[in-house]
Amino acid sequence: MQDLKRKALAVLKKFYGYDSFHDMQYEVIEHVMNGHDAVVLMPTGGGKSMCYQIPALLQPGCALVVSPLLALMKDQVDALVANGIPAAAVNSQQSEAENRVIIENVFKQNIKLLYISPERLIADMDQWSAGMPISLIAIDEAHCISHWGHDFRPEYSQLGLVKRRFPNVPVIALTATADRLTRIDIGEQLNIKDARLFIKSFDRPNISLNVVSGVTGREKLKRIVRFIENHRGQSGIIYCLRRDDTEKMAQNLRSLGIDAQAFHAGMATSVKLRVQRDFINDDVQVICATIAFGMGIDKSNVRWVIHSNMPKNIESYYQEIGRAGRDGMAADALMFYSFGDVKTLMNFANDSGQALVNIEKLNRMQQYAEATVCRRRMLLSYFNERFDHDCGNCDVCNNPPERFDGTTLCQMALSAIVRTKEKVGFRLLIDILRGSRKSEVVAGGFDKIKTYGVGHDFSNAMWNAYLLQMLQLGLIYIAYEDEDHLKITDFGSEVLYGKRQVMLSRFYYDSYEKKPAKRRPQLALDDASSSDMALFEKLKLTRKAIAKARGIAPYMVFSDKVLMVMAQEKPVTKAQFGTLYGVAEAKTELYWRQFTSVIRDHLKGS
Repeated sequence: MQDLKRKALAVLKKFYGYDSFHDMQYEVIEHVMNGHDAVVLMPTGGGKSMCYQIPALLQPGCALVVSPLLALMKDQVDALVANGIPAAAVNSQQSEAENRVIIENVFKQNIKLLYISPERLIADMDQWSAGMPISLIAIDEAHCISHWGHDFRPEYSQLGLVKRRFPNVPVIALTATADRLTRIDIGEQLNIKDARLFIKSFDRPNISLNVVSGVTGREKLKRIVRFIENHRGQSGIIYCLRRDDTEKMAQNLRSLGIDAQAFHAGMATSVKLRVQRDFINDDVQVICATIAFGMGIDKSNVRWVIHSNMPKNIESYYQEIGRAGRDGMAADALMFYSFGDVKTLMNFANDSGQALVNIEKLNRMQQYAEATVCRRRMLLSYFNERFDHDCGNCDVCNNPPERFDGTTLCQMALSAIVRTKEKVGFRLLIDILRGSRKSEVVAGGFDKIKTYGVGHDFSNAMWNAYLLQMLQLGLIYIAYEDEDHLKITDFGSEVLYGKRQVMLSRFYYDSYEKKPAKRRPQLALDDASSSDMALFEKLKLTRKAIAKARGIAPYMVFSDKVLMVMAQEKPVTKAQFGTLYGVAEAKTELYWRQFTSVIRDHLKGS
């Protein structure tokens, strides 16, 4: 096996520019090379693709890679070809003549990795099994095969046929997000029940986790704008709950001078492809999207992800924040959470056809959003991973909640609920407490009750946050069957009449920004010197010009992480350039002159 490892490391260095494997990568490679099936769970950016790409390069024949999206196929093929690896895709965007030439090249063993959709693989099964030299079959985004998964796709449901047709070819199923039930189901659905399960830590320590509760409307937009301004020039994604929300958000941001575009499933295919391509090419900074955006994006330099609304489950949240910081450099995840989100998502769950499972998943997501303990510990515990220390890179760790006696504040709200005969919801109650003259308040006669305006010193955001805590603590509940009106519990009555005390966590408008993270990952952008950052920006411009000339995405030239290494180590010769982290042989030959020239000019001017 030492000979295999030596060969694998040689391939890793030649085609990818790395000197060593990440945790578990080589174990998976060795397992597959010995002809065994595997189910691999690795976080986004954890190196899943190496687990099948390197076995494909080490043995005769061609690896079939099942991928759900055409855009994802194209990006992966382009990235492999850029590294000097013979790869191709068969799909409906090419003519059948083009597809036929590719298939002929597979039979001639001129292609090492062939990307294909699940539908095409099943439809042309006879062709694949008629003497085609297949070395292994990789099922990417394997959670799509499971009804328990958060992103079930019917077209994946027939992939169980693959193992029956190719019993002696190893099958490797890969995903970044799957809970315990989904993991079991993947093996059963693919007919690889005896497959070895490889689970790498789900921890993405480079992503800072932050949640803001009770902020809605214009206040939320102000927060988002300030966040983007603090990440000037960095690519990011804003996830919204509805299609209309994406367009409204993009329009609002553009009106404020921020380069943003909307993306959702209802848009014309040509428009979606253009928006996606502009984002990948760094021609658009911000994408405002529904969850339809992301699975086909292999862009390594996304620096932040915002959830304008709470996601429906932790799997979706984890997968979506995982689109930031794929290069291992510092990234930020910010989620906004409100009662309105819970209400909307509860309706979705009830109408989903799997109400019990989806409501439980929603409850776990809500618990995460409301956490007063380390968020990373909660996130990892969901995936059955032990994490026995606080992370130091989430808002709860950086700003532990300050507790105060909130009894009087709670009594204000509880008294207003009683005096309105428990016939108001969140928004109207806040308007009453703040002394609003809105028509709904006046028409209901609520401006005449004793507690009208008693909470005028607190902002909308503060009342939202404190009412959410009252809901979490069990002082009130929402009567969904009665127009979402707020009702007081027995515990709430005891507080109202002075029989019980309540401690609340103090609300800070800028709680997630108060203190810097206690630890930042290696190669954080804000850790670099001003000279290194100036060179980094010049290298980014060079990368973009090269990418445009070659018709590929900038990150396919080099990732931000490689550019930062370049900016810090400042290679000026081909030999120095070729030994940098992440610089493969093919890219050394292609790019060393352009980048070292920029570095030499920078050193002369500094």
